[in-house]
Amino acid sequence: MPEGDVVYRAARRLGLALDGRVLTRSDFRVPRHATADLTGRTVLETVSRGKHLLTRVEGGLTVHTHLRMEGSWQISPAGRRLPPGDVIRLVLANAEWQAAGVRLGMVDLVPVNEETRFVGHLGPDLLGADWDEAEAVRRLARKPETSIGEALLDQRNLAGIGTIYRAETLFLAKVSPWRPVGMIEDLGTIVTLAHRLMDANKERPSRVTTGDLRPGRGTWVYGRAGRPCLRCGRRISRGEMGAQPQERLIIWCGHCQPEEPTD
Repeated sequence: MPEGDVVYRAARRLGLALDGRVLTRSDFRVPRHATADLTGRTVLETVSRGKHLLTRVEGGLTVHTHLRMEGSWQISPAGRRLPPGDVIRLVLANAEWQAAGVRLGMVDLVPVNEETRFVGHLGPDLLGADWDEAEAVRRLARKPETSIGEALLDQRNLAGIGTIYRAETLFLAKVSPWRPVGMIEDLGTIVTLAHRLMDANKERPSRVTTGDLRPGRGTWVYGRAGRPCLRCGRRISRGEMGAQPQERLIIWCGHCQPEEPTD
């Protein structure tokens, strides 16, 4: 699933194409909003909130979308032919640009004051202007028995992080994903690392967490399962974490990330 940096860039691209312009086309291709028509309304702003996108339009309405696993927004000049088949879920266009939502996981149209139905449960947004490290730490600490790997992916604790940034953050913090939250003395360090990594990558499509731009060396552990750890040389582990059917990929170095705290 796309993580917060990908969604942030999608919001930026949508904003550049749509914000401040009057819609000349509005085509909702989901049953519950099939009759909705935003033509003639000005798009006010497009923002990201964790892994969610909010496009606010004139008249107090918000288009809420979520990419899920396969979704994307394709921006092209107005009038250009759309992708064939039934993959398009939403089209928003003006005189210059058109935005086609392809395989979007969620498409909703609600009053602005009802946005909380979709994003009200989220914790502090790692890329939000109102990022609050202390609040993220407080939320993580609420369930000390939960593994830190599971806690980081719970969007109610902090919004935007996924399997890639989880793996890289915990490696840099030298913490096993299996370690219970209650056994971690400094949750603030983990939260700070997650924020720094995502913020550093929010403007570029290719993630780099090692500082090494060479092919195959941009990440410490993610995408390197079974290969030597860049730090210790041991083989990097791969597994699944979380209760079925919500289990997610987890990658870590068992040597650099011990399950028990070390002095």
